[in-house]
Amino acid sequence: MKDKQLKETQNITKTSTTSNLENQSQKNHYNDDELELIHIITAADDEIEEQEYDVSQIILDSEEEDLIDVIESPYAIDIAIAVEDFDDDEILSLSEKISAEHMAQIIEQADEDLQKRIAEILGISKMLTVFHHMSKDDIADILGNVPINMRKSILNMMKRKDTIEIQNLLLYEDDTAGGLMTTEFIALNSQLTVEKALHKIKEIGPKTEVIETIFVLNNKKELVGTADLRDILVEDNDATLEEIMYDNVISVTPEMDQEEVSLIVSKYDLKVIPVINRKNSLLGIITVDDVLDVVFEEQTEDILKMAGVGSDEDVENTVSKSIRMRLPWLVLNLFTAFISSSVVSIFESTIAQVTALAAAMPIVAGMGGNAGNQTLSLVITSITLGELNLKDDWKLVGKEISLALINGFVIGLLTGGILALRYNNIYLGLIMVGAMLANMVIAGVAGFLIPLILKALKIDPALASSIFLTTITDVFGFLIFLGLAKVFLPVLI
Repeated sequence: MKDKQLKETQNITKTSTTSNLENQSQKNHYNDDELELIHIITAADDEIEEQEYDVSQIILDSEEEDLIDVIESPYAIDIAIAVEDFDDDEILSLSEKISAEHMAQIIEQADEDLQKRIAEILGISKMLTVFHHMSKDDIADILGNVPINMRKSILNMMKRKDTIEIQNLLLYEDDTAGGLMTTEFIALNSQLTVEKALHKIKEIGPKTEVIETIFVLNNKKELVGTADLRDILVEDNDATLEEIMYDNVISVTPEMDQEEVSLIVSKYDLKVIPVINRKNSLLGIITVDDVLDVVFEEQTEDILKMAGVGSDEDVENTVSKSIRMRLPWLVLNLFTAFISSSVVSIFESTIAQVTALAAAMPIVAGMGGNAGNQTLSLVITSITLGELNLKDDWKLVGKEISLALINGFVIGLLTGGILALRYNNIYLGLIMVGAMLANMVIAGVAGFLIPLILKALKIDPALASSIFLTTITDVFGFLIFLGLAKVFLPVLI
């Protein structure tokens, strides 16, 4: 799920100024060689070209100590981005130059395609060593993408306990809470005293992903509350976790869609959310950094779907893959275009007598489509945020009708006035006003109701809304405008 975010992060990181880097170097005590390496790796593409830097070669030629310090710095993600351009031999050379722990840090920051490629290059034996330094959920994500034979071999060679945990994580779909969760957390019995709890936290803490939130279980291993590490530190040693815990726990089930999880985390401003089963047993946790990945992924996916592009398409995809992902959508759009064309063909004789209609009719359809898309974007965003549903909010369509009437009248008046002056026919202008008003209202209603209806039918509104909206505004735009023109044909000739 990091694929698109990596490139976004790269753009953000590249805009860092020299003074920011120097401040960071002072804070982390980087030496001049390390600072220079950071400068090069985070430099903008045009700067790299101007200074003729070969980032791959610089990384491979750097001293091991300097490279490790950069990997452990906030700029480690830039190493992962640079590795995307490495060939197989360079990746192998880098893995031999740094420890398995530091290779794990690079792999964790890499996108899914690079993770799979690195795993295949390093091989089963070396990946097992790298996995010793990675969390179970990250391992599961990688194993979910590698060839099945490699996955089985690695799982068979791992400790039985680790294998069971990872296999359980692999059972869940990537876009569910179970696919997002990690099993590395601190869960303690509610009867433990603060003194004993602190001892356990010190013992378990280094192996977990989150240490500031402690999950409290009863004797049946059921989740009964959470305790903040800060509260534990300030309480008396004899106090029990049951006495200081928060018992109103917000949790999710492993089957819940990742988008719903992100809405819950956002709504309640959570840093971590537990994943439980029907018996209220704690299965894992989802951290806020994973939720941020989900938000970025879902937003990108919705934008691409609205444009008729596959959510996993990239500018670097092969031509054949891009054709497979785009062509079906274009064919569907071609079909709807023929529907609009058939409406126009009904009025061929009318257009032949008043050629100005041919120049004016695209304006009606186009403005209706634009107005509908404004409403559509707002509604899809509200649906994504959980703010709208068909059952409770369909009455808001009245507001869209009022808005469409006002916008349609203003736009229609402007367009009609221009057409009346251009063709010296006031009736053409009045027909434009009427058609614009009607199509704007249709566009507003359609833009509001289509995504709500699709959502109620369990169809992704971002995927299918735009094609329905475009068809409706085109068909009705042409039909109303040319229909009115046919009725008032005598005054137009």
